[in-house]
Amino acid sequence: MEKRTLGTNGLTVSALGFGCMGLNFGYGTQLPKAEAIGLIRQAADRGVTLFDTAEVYGPYTNEEIVGEALAPIRDQVVIATKFGFDIVDGKSVGTNSRPEQIRNVAEGSLKRLGVEVIDLFYQHRVDPNVPIEDVAGAVKDLIAQGKVRNFGLSEPGAQTVRRAHAVQPVAALQNEYSLWTRGPETNGILEACEELGIGFVAYSPLGKGFLTGAMSKDTQISDGDFRKILPRFTAEAMEKNQALIDLIKRIAHDKGATAAQIALAWLLAQKPWIVPIPGTTKLHRLEENLGGAQIALSAADISQIQSAAAEIEVEGERYPEQILKGTGL
Repeated sequence: MEKRTLGTNGLTVSALGFGCMGLNFGYGTQLPKAEAIGLIRQAADRGVTLFDTAEVYGPYTNEEIVGEALAPIRDQVVIATKFGFDIVDGKSVGTNSRPEQIRNVAEGSLKRLGVEVIDLFYQHRVDPNVPIEDVAGAVKDLIAQGKVRNFGLSEPGAQTVRRAHAVQPVAALQNEYSLWTRGPETNGILEACEELGIGFVAYSPLGKGFLTGAMSKDTQISDGDFRKILPRFTAEAMEKNQALIDLIKRIAHDKGATAAQIALAWLLAQKPWIVPIPGTTKLHRLEENLGGAQIALSAADISQIQSAAAEIEVEGERYPEQILKGTGL
């Protein structure tokens, strides 16, 4: 698979990574541990080298799965994990990026992952109570101690990125970006990445499953699936957003591809330093996603997609208001 570089510290990864959260967290289903480990190894066998997890997924258990799965090939892969949530009695109760907390999370993640160094350590969400300079300084210390290699931020605002980068160079931002979440194009994030030499890791590149075309207004979302609380996943919103799926499917048909593959190919075509991290619990979906990296969209293809997508107004916010308030800080 094509390789891409995140940041200026030589962090080279596969053009498509693997988002591990959904293996046992967030979507109402949990793969048996052996199956989850097997799927991660299947991804690695097919050329994926970037694997994304976080302490809050589970919490904690996702890191353990990732660590066990990748232990035999530790030196061939890049493991990214995250700090920044305050976890009490197994539940996130807010943000916590105090320097002592960051140090404690790093020690816990190192142990759960079974590694000596964390390749990429993201602040999961900006903590409004802790200056970003203190956060960057804490990670800088961990890098100096050899416990972390690279610093990242997830869902920050552009000015926060610049302030953090001035203290400790940021290797990657992880924000939501897809054909139905275009915020990074207009909120200064992609511009900041270009200017500062920061890589961009796109999470939910398939719109949390919607851009695959496998969901519709008739889809029943289970109570344990976090999409049940998302405005875009009401039956009414999905019915209105079907127009975007129809567009992607038409282009996919012309290319002999699937909707998911076109959505991923479109992201890869935006910038050479963008790395989408789709997740899945199924081997055939993994293989389908990886096929997206093999599709070359021409300038005319991109223009066609951009023009058509601009005519479609996406219905619903990507998160409820209380969650949106924690992004872009």
